[in-house]
Amino acid sequence: MGSSFFKKQRTVHQILGGGFVADVMLWRRRDLTWGILIVTLAAWMMFEISGYTLLSFTSNVFLLLFTILFLWAKSAAILNRAPPPLPHLHLSQESVNEASTLIHNVINTSLSISEDIALGRDSKAFVRLVLVLVTISVIGSLASFLILTYISLVLVLTVPPVYERYELQIDDYAGMAYTKMQHLYTRIHQLHISSIIHKRKIN
Repeated sequence: MGSSFFKKQRTVHQILGGGFVADVMLWRRRDLTWGILIVTLAAWMMFEISGYTLLSFTSNVFLLLFTILFLWAKSAAILNRAPPPLPHLHLSQESVNEASTLIHNVINTSLSISEDIALGRDSKAFVRLVLVLVTISVIGSLASFLILTYISLVLVLTVPPVYERYELQIDDYAGMAYTKMQHLYTRIHQLHISSIIHKRKIN
C-alpha cells in the first residue's frame, strides 16, 4: 500500500500498533475519539480563561475529589450506609500490552530512521525531518506549551485517518515535492561546485 516514496509494507493501523489506541487515532471508536477532543478542548479553554496551571488544577481536583470520597466513606460507616459506589480501579493487561506495543513500535521506528539519517543512508527521511523540525520551530515560536499540546492532540487524531483515507494521493504529492526539492538541491550543488572551480581557475 502506498507509493515507493515511503516504502511502507504495513497499513497505517498496523504502524500505529493495530490495537485499541490505533482504533481511537483512526476514528474507529468515534464516540471515544470525539469525547477526547471535546474534553481536551474544554480543559484548554478553562486553563486559558482561569489562568490555572496544569499542576495546580490537577492538585486541587484530586484534593477535592479525595476529600469528598473520604468524608462520604467515613460518614457511611458511621451511619451504616453504603460506601461510595466506586468501580474497581484496575488497568487491564490488554490495555498495557497495546500501549507498550505502540510505544515500542514508535521508538524502534524513530531509532531506525535516526540511524539512517545520521549515517547519510536516507536523504528522503532527512528532508522530511528538516521540514518537520522547521515547522515545529515556527509553531513553537508563535504558541504556548498548552496550545501546542492541544494542537498536537488534534493532529494525532486527524492526520492518521486523513492519511489512511488519501494515502496514495498524499504519497504521490509528497514524491513530487521531494523530486522538486532534490532537483533544486542538485542545481544549488552544481552552482556551488562551478563557483569553486571558477575561483580555482582565476587563482
